[in-house]
Amino acid sequence: MLMLSNGRPTREQQRHAALLFCGADSMITGIDACRAYGLRALPEVSDVHVLVAHHSRIQNREFVNVERTKRMPRPVERDGIRYVPLVRAVLDLARRWLSLDDIRALLIDAVQRGRCTIHELRAELDVGGRRGSRLPRQVLKEIELGVRSVPEAEALRVWTEAGLPEPMVNPQLYDDSGEFAGMPDLYEDEAVFAWEIDSFAHHLKPGDLARTLARNARYVAFQIVVLQTLPVRLTKDREAVIAELRAAYEAACKRPRPSIRAKARASAQSG
Repeated sequence: MLMLSNGRPTREQQRHAALLFCGADSMITGIDACRAYGLRALPEVSDVHVLVAHHSRIQNREFVNVERTKRMPRPVERDGIRYVPLVRAVLDLARRWLSLDDIRALLIDAVQRGRCTIHELRAELDVGGRRGSRLPRQVLKEIELGVRSVPEAEALRVWTEAGLPEPMVNPQLYDDSGEFAGMPDLYEDEAVFAWEIDSFAHHLKPGDLARTLARNARYVAFQIVVLQTLPVRLTKDREAVIAELRAAYEAACKRPRPSIRAKARASAQSG
């Protein structure tokens, strides 16, 4: 592909060039395919990731990252560019990422936007072999529990490390009259103990702080013990957070149990 102008080629030009270089049966996967399908929780990646047939002799070249596969899917064409199906693109990308949080962000984004289901992702992992599948499988289990964000997923790990009873994730809480009491990130029903992961980012818009204060007022009114933690502390101050979590839970266990019932949140898309 010959450019007739000076300057760096655009990403679209790179995608077209990558397919021309790799041949008529090649197709784009990874970040470019995920972006074409409307996913947003994506990093900056310089290479265009292209699938080619296993017998192909095409090699990596400049910005083209070539991957050979025996499982060439049926391509999906968008704006003249051949892409792999979305589920394959998501997992081709997830298998190559080293960061657990990056994989969490990607899979949560794909499922929450309704682009694919947990069942579809797990089925693709099953046929795709074991290489790079451990972390995506872990994240799918977290999503099945109701996790909706990267901080919630990390909080779930911290909760487990603290040795507390298995929590509910994002349940809806009500009193005996049916009045709504809250929907905490993590919750233990026997002690009526809630844990909220509150970031600065969620308090930037007008009204955000007011909503959080109103939420906390509801917890007080319904006698729900709640612990609030900044997301950054889950990793940078982990041992202290675990100590705070245990202490707050023990305090909740010592008081008479308020009359609160928990309704499990509808499961993330699974089929």
